[in-house]
Amino acid sequence: MKIAILGAGATGLTAAYYLTKKNHDVTIYERDDFVGGHASTFDIDGFPLEKGYHHWFTSDIDIIELCKEIGLGETINWFPSTVGTLSGGKIFKFSSPIDLLKYTPLSPFNRIRLGLSSLRIRFIKNWTEVENITAVDWLQKNAGPQAFKAFWEPMLKGKFGENHYQEVGMAWVWGKMNTRFASRKGISKEMLGYPSGSFKEVFETLLNKTISQGANIVMSTPVNKIKVSSNNVEGIEVGKDNSFKKYDVVIATTPSQVFNRITEGLSEDYRKKLATVSYMSAVLLILVLDRPLSNIYWLNIADRDVPFVGVIEHTNLVGTQNYGGKHIVYLSNYLTIDNAMYQMSEQKLLENYLSHLTKINPNFEESWILDKYHFKIDGAQPIIGKNYSSSIPPHSTGISNLYLANTTQIYPEDRGTNYSVKMGREVADIAIKNFA
Repeated sequence: MKIAILGAGATGLTAAYYLTKKNHDVTIYERDDFVGGHASTFDIDGFPLEKGYHHWFTSDIDIIELCKEIGLGETINWFPSTVGTLSGGKIFKFSSPIDLLKYTPLSPFNRIRLGLSSLRIRFIKNWTEVENITAVDWLQKNAGPQAFKAFWEPMLKGKFGENHYQEVGMAWVWGKMNTRFASRKGISKEMLGYPSGSFKEVFETLLNKTISQGANIVMSTPVNKIKVSSNNVEGIEVGKDNSFKKYDVVIATTPSQVFNRITEGLSEDYRKKLATVSYMSAVLLILVLDRPLSNIYWLNIADRDVPFVGVIEHTNLVGTQNYGGKHIVYLSNYLTIDNAMYQMSEQKLLENYLSHLTKINPNFEESWILDKYHFKIDGAQPIIGKNYSSSIPPHSTGISNLYLANTTQIYPEDRGTNYSVKMGREVADIAIKNFA
């Protein structure tokens, strides 16, 4: 088969790798000048760092097995994680169940109720049991209104915004919690993985293996249209001149709204499914500090007067050795593109955040900042509502030999490189099986 793959993120590269391994003729088209998609990197003092924080859980078997297959299995390092929550201006650690008993924003009774509700989530065997209820309704009922208000509501608002958090289905929370439970050793220690050469080494090695198997890659080239005739894909129009390229199969890994815009011949039902899901964008301000901000890797922000939702101190997980002893801190937000903070410049965002950093460390001073970086990742988080499975567009689009594989189709698990890799392999298998 002659195959075009749109996008050189985890899904597109994985699909290309397995298709070329089976001797298919593959060309990857990437609109940007880098590979890796949402896990792409930039350099700090010559060492690559992800534009958005990334790690792996011990349960992320698909990406782990792929790394082994391409010769990078020994490069994955595993670290004990530290998790906390900023609530009422105070940091509370959440690295073990015992820590929950020290969470003083809740009464002792409500701490126990919060803990029991979290255990209940763990023992729900199948996400279908909670797919028909929103996270707000389930958590209010099972954790209680006080625990919901103090703990869960700020998290949901931080992730999905004031306008969307009430829509989120409980199956999404189930998926997030079960991923974290699966990455724990015993009852307390969560282990997280990070490749020694960063995610850049993973995706560049995967790309090079794929090229060595015969693939071509065309960078900095947008695909403007997917051409369809008689309900069969014909090929694509690319570049500034809209030149036509004929292909037997096209696999798109673009966001749903982009796929909807560039594709001819889709049924109204399929277009409706594409339009059902909207996205939050990730807005990251990365600070390079001369000392640690805290001793916690992943700090959730429950205080909604703080204008960011997470503080991920990368070097508290992996160490500072690759960064010349400097400390790397991500200040994370999830916003719609019409939000004022989405529109802010790097300097304005920093000015908006600065006064709140003393809530994390009372000794913090602006002089600690050696450098800063600002990235916006659109289409980062699909808004997952209740009964979401009924609205997922299938990989097979209804047009012969045309397939879609993007983050809206990862469910009930949350989007991430592991499930993107899994999906890339699955869509490659579907394309091979269905080709006539």
